[in-house]
Amino acid sequence: MKVHLSDGEWKLMNALWETGPSTITELTRALQEDTGWSKHTIITMLARLESKGAVSHEEGGKAKRYTAALPREDAARSATEQFLGKVYGGSLGLMMSAMVSSRALSQADIDELSAILEQAKEGSSS
Repeated sequence: MKVHLSDGEWKLMNALWETGPSTITELTRALQEDTGWSKHTIITMLARLESKGAVSHEEGGKAKRYTAALPREDAARSATEQFLGKVYGGSLGLMMSAMVSSRALSQADIDELSAILEQAKEGSSS
């Protein structure tokens, strides 16, 4: 599922991914220090995320409990594809070239990328 999330929606989704099902009050409390958002802002954002299919809720008790319906991995993949398309015309090679030329990669990053590429290489030769 491809869903575009705004920066604010990422904050809310991260809270749901980290804590699991939460009420509006719990989310407001969890995000208050970082964002200063009111309960009404959280309600508006949850409604928007529900319409995108990223969040669902259950009725029960005194308050609805909201859950991330979009897995974090799917959101990250979609955001990465969108970023690559917007900034680098979809070219992963162009992005990596830019990072290498700006010396933005640490040795740990290079080792991690090498391991990922090796895994991809093994997977494609099967």
